[in-house]
Amino acid sequence: MKKHVFIIDTSAVLSGKPINLGNATMVTAPGVSEELKPGGRDYRTFQFLLEKGLSIRSPSKESRDTIQKTAEETGDVNRLSSADIEILALALDINNDEDNEAIILTDDYSIQNVASAQNIKYQSFSQRGIIKKFKWLSRCPGCGKQFKESVKICPICGTETRLSRAHKK
Repeated sequence: MKKHVFIIDTSAVLSGKPINLGNATMVTAPGVSEELKPGGRDYRTFQFLLEKGLSIRSPSKESRDTIQKTAEETGDVNRLSSADIEILALALDINNDEDNEAIILTDDYSIQNVASAQNIKYQSFSQRGIIKKFKWLSRCPGCGKQFKESVKICPICGTETRLSRAHKK
């Protein structure tokens, strides 16, 4: 039986809910600690988790590259922070160890969407969680043009694009 390794995302810390996983292994990525400002309640919660055994690990470059590519394919690339990519990549690294299984604790829908695309387990912390996988497209509200790749400014009319869900055909 595989050992569960819980990966703590920033949204789990920010939820304000107590994180009590017993003696389970807890890890996070360096970017998560950088997203928390010293002095506040969330920072103190994070410090408490560190005292309870939360370890900070950096993911491999190969896993970060894989997650980056998957996020581009799902259209989530502009919705993920560098800490989010680290969290997902860390899960890939942990899942590469046949004795461990990563479970990401997150309420971030983009993390859940990319995790789902990579068959990484996740648990919502405060919210319901995703029920469908989405693919995101850049869409121009000015001329209506859709772009499969991430485009910030429409090359046709110069309007700033917005992300929207791709509709199944």
